[in-house]
Amino acid sequence: MIEQAIERLREALRGTPYEGKVYLVGGYVRDKQLGRPLPADLDLVLEGDALELAHWLYEHGIAEHAPVTYPRFGTARVTIAGVPIELVTARAESYRTESRKPIQVHPATLQQDALRRDFTINTLLENLHTGELIDPLGTALADLQTRLIRTPREPKATFYEDPLRMLRAVRFAVQLNFDIEQETYQAICEDAYRLAIVSKERIRDEFTKILEQSDAARGLQMLLDTGLLKEFAQPLLPMVGCTQNRYHQYDVWTHSLKAVEALTAFPPPLAPWELRLAMLLHDVGKPATRTVIEGEVHFYGHARVGAQIARQWLRELKYPNTTIERVGKLIEMHMRPGEYTPQWSDAAIRRLMRDAGELLEPLLVMVEADIKAQRVRVRHAVPQQADLNALRERIAQIRAREDTRRWQSPLSGEELMHHFGLKPGPLVGKLKEALTNAVLEGRLAPNDKAHALQIARQILESLTASDD
Repeated sequence: MIEQAIERLREALRGTPYEGKVYLVGGYVRDKQLGRPLPADLDLVLEGDALELAHWLYEHGIAEHAPVTYPRFGTARVTIAGVPIELVTARAESYRTESRKPIQVHPATLQQDALRRDFTINTLLENLHTGELIDPLGTALADLQTRLIRTPREPKATFYEDPLRMLRAVRFAVQLNFDIEQETYQAICEDAYRLAIVSKERIRDEFTKILEQSDAARGLQMLLDTGLLKEFAQPLLPMVGCTQNRYHQYDVWTHSLKAVEALTAFPPPLAPWELRLAMLLHDVGKPATRTVIEGEVHFYGHARVGAQIARQWLRELKYPNTTIERVGKLIEMHMRPGEYTPQWSDAAIRRLMRDAGELLEPLLVMVEADIKAQRVRVRHAVPQQADLNALRERIAQIRAREDTRRWQSPLSGEELMHHFGLKPGPLVGKLKEALTNAVLEGRLAPNDKAHALQIARQILESLTASDD
């Protein structure tokens, strides 16, 4: 699709004043040189007015919709052949200290335009019509060859313009398996505090892109080492150096990164970044719950506390509610599958399946990765893989013989209120939950309303008797 968009644009501009003055730039050119999968969008820079070109493309039926324009910045966005394209006038910019938005933008040469970009590897140009590859600063090809993330100018100047670029440096290092050039790395360490002027939404999006990478654990450690993590993820810092019980070799932070790494061995049952996020945070409640009793370290209730900490932090970063709830639930439940023994009743397994719902498989994968990352010092100190395999087998057997969709109260809340003259309230919910538990325990058939009424009546009578 992306090559189709390029060809359509190339043909449309052939024989016009724009021919030879439009260049592909950024991720497309970089990834093409590296032999990587091409991005889903395109960036174009031109020696001329990008807004005029965007309108021309729309008026001539090349762009699929009217352009979205940003006159102050000399940029426009269009879609061609289903591919989002950003058009940029070659420009130079200047900034205020406390803002990432330029206060002055003016046309410039291609070389000057390259200097305003984030990293040298993103400054390569490819002429749309001739295919000529241009390295305007003379450093991009060398940095691709040596696999280095380097800023086009003095690093502090580049990060001054947009501090989010410090996070992007980490993301590109992980995404491309590059190293950050020494001076650039040092500038990140010194200027990490300037991340404070960047919006939570932009930080969240870049952090998510780091989590999307298969080597996310390396990126997370780099965020800690550079001081960037401290600027937007304070709740994670107590994990560093938080020692565990005698069965664990690693502190909580290192163990969590090892667990994130371990996820790569499993096919993702959930969006990979979301599962990595849950894995990173699964023990975030341990520092707050750490106690030492008779020389033994304990973390009582850490899953529940960790879920609370994680939900609050993810809300601060403005993650969607669906992500917050999924991650929170995975953290809250991550201890339960590991507690499985062959003595568990079918009712206990049904309850686990019901409580986890659609997150059951991600939950089991998390527990497996957690076990792989523990590096225990004492044999048999943690649940073994064989136990989880047995749990999976029990789950499969139950699914094969039962309709899990029917694991619910035979009576609705409305039916309970009608039969017993109840008003809406917590009592109705408690009755439904009790009836659902009876179904899970095999004491009540899913469609047996008469028996359900008997059980509900007994519960109400016992409550009345206790009140007396």
